Amino acid sequence: MTVHPTAIVEDGARIAEGAVIGPYCVVGAGVELAGAAELISHVVVAGRTRIGERTRIWPFASIGHQPQDLKYRGEDSRLEIGAGCMIREHVTVNPGTAGGGMLTVVGDGCLLMAGAHVAHDCRVGSRVVMANAATLAGHVEVGDSAVIGGLSAVHQHVRIGTHAMVGGMSGVEKDVAPYCSAIGNRAVLAGLNLVGLKRSGFGRGDVKALKAAYEMIFGGDGSLAGRAARAAEAFPEIGPVRTLAGFIAAGSARSFCTPREG
Repeated sequence: MTVHPTAIVEDGARIAEGAVIGPYCVVGAGVELAGAAELISHVVVAGRTRIGERTRIWPFASIGHQPQDLKYRGEDSRLEIGAGCMIREHVTVNPGTAGGGMLTVVGDGCLLMAGAHVAHDCRVGSRVVMANAATLAGHVEVGDSAVIGGLSAVHQHVRIGTHAMVGGMSGVEKDVAPYCSAIGNRAVLAGLNLVGLKRSGFGRGDVKALKAAYEMIFGGDGSLAGRAARAAEAFPEIGPVRTLAGFIAAGSARSFCTPREG
C-alpha cells in the first residue's frame, strides 16, 4: 500500500495491498480499504466503512460519518461501498441506523458525481449513476443501472427501479418503476427510458414487449396491481416485463409515479 506522509491512518484501519491513500486524507480505525482502492487527496473516511477494490474517491468527499438523522443514537452501524466505483468531489455517504437495518450499501461500478448524497440505510445497486448534487434521503432503494439526474431529490423510502431514469431537477416522492423515465416536481412518468434501454443492449423484442406492458399497466381500467398482473400474464417469457410487473406487485410505502393525467 501507499500512504502519503501527510495522511492520517488510525490504528485498527485495515488497508489492503495496492491501496493508495493520498495527501491529507484521514482514515478512521474502523475503515477497510480493499486492494487498489484509492483516496486521491483530502478524503475523510470514518466509522465501520468498507471501500471495495479499485474504487476511487476524489477530494473533500466525506464517507461514513454519523447519519444526518435525529433518531441516531450512536449505534455501531455500517457502510459498504462496492468495487470499481468513482466517488467525486464533495460526495457524502452515511452509514445505516437502527431504524433501517444498520447498513447502507452502494454497489459495484457506481458513479457518484460531485456533491451527490446517499443518506442512511439506502440500498444502491450496481452501475448506478447519480449526477451532480443528486440526493437520496434515508431508506431509498435504487435498482441496478438506474440514473438519477443532477439536482434531483428522492424522498425517504422511495424505490427507483432497475434501468429507470430520473430527470434532472426532479422531486421524487413516489416509486419509479423499472425501465421508466420520470421527471418534474413532483415527478411523473414520461414513458420508458428508451435511451437507457438501448445503451444497455436490450433487444427489440424486449423493448416492444415493455412498451406494450407500460401501456397496459399505466393505462386502462382496474387497479394498478391488477393491470400489472395482466401484463405479466400477457408476456410470460419476457424477463423485463416480469421485473416491471413484480415491482408493482411488491407494493409501495410511497405509492407509484404514474403518467400525468390529460
